[in-house]
Amino acid sequence: MLKKVLCFGELLLRICPDPKGNWLNSNHVPAYIGGAELNVATALALWNIPSAYLTALPENEMSRQIKTYLEEKRIDTTRFCYEGDRTGLYYLAMGTDMKNAEVIYDRQHSSFAGLRKNTINWEQVFEGIGWFHFSAICPAINEEVAEVCKEALLMAEKLGISISLDLNYREKLWKYGKPPVAIMKNLAVHCRLIMGNIWAAELMLGIPKAGNFMLKHKEFCLQQAEKTSKAIQHYFPACEAVANTFRFDRGEGIQYYTTLYTDNNLHSSREYNAKKVINKVGSGDCYMAGLIYGFHQNHSAQEIVEFATAAAYYKLFTPGDSTAMNADQITSRLNQLL
Repeated sequence: MLKKVLCFGELLLRICPDPKGNWLNSNHVPAYIGGAELNVATALALWNIPSAYLTALPENEMSRQIKTYLEEKRIDTTRFCYEGDRTGLYYLAMGTDMKNAEVIYDRQHSSFAGLRKNTINWEQVFEGIGWFHFSAICPAINEEVAEVCKEALLMAEKLGISISLDLNYREKLWKYGKPPVAIMKNLAVHCRLIMGNIWAAELMLGIPKAGNFMLKHKEFCLQQAEKTSKAIQHYFPACEAVANTFRFDRGEGIQYYTTLYTDNNLHSSREYNAKKVINKVGSGDCYMAGLIYGFHQNHSAQEIVEFATAAAYYKLFTPGDSTAMNADQITSRLNQLL
């Protein structure tokens, strides 16, 4: 039996008022279930990778509905913690992304934010688990949750479980008096796969990028990705692979490509360009899921980076937080491009 991938993070409800305020007259505001780590778990389950998810929710009817919804998507929810009084929320207008200045978080005093050390039996949680994934959003919530992450990583490492980290940076969350680099370095030392971009690596791991960085020159971007990846592997020797994404906004559209550095080689994806996208939320999570999927399936490095990039790109045209494309559909799109 294949061991499961366990994703750990806060389940969130995304409330999407339209940018022009028409929701005030229509009395209609779309809502989506998500959260970075849940988006990864959802994609993996859709792609037939045994998937489990650990979060904290209040014990109420809405939580029961959410649990049933996730189980219908073939996500193992048996490790859920039920405590506290509320589910985290955030407000983001449709079509914008999580780095947008207008994102509004309503996550304080949520069930997940109330997690504390020595309350989760990680050895029991990790039974049947072969891969553990979390993101930098978790330790950004508060210092106690950062300690819970460290506790989980120590046990995962002890049990020989592969660990992946997404260097998601959310400026509005890091508010408890410590810079991200002071926390993230202590967590990244345990990780086999680190995904992010050259800006996040500098901000969260202290890996500097070139001061005269030229965004419009792809070759320079690829060179910087290789330098950053090598530096991460030097300072965090447990890391076997580093992935970097490059997504540049071009009006309503984007330019998008990525790299994967492993076994002393930089692998770059094909480049994607679109004049207009529907939804930027969850694309990076889909990319992370694509990486885990590829490693889980023992694909070659080039196959991994191409699949993950295609999955992330096509997610930009899906309204919800997680992908709706199965692995065969993504592979078929890729084959048409080759």
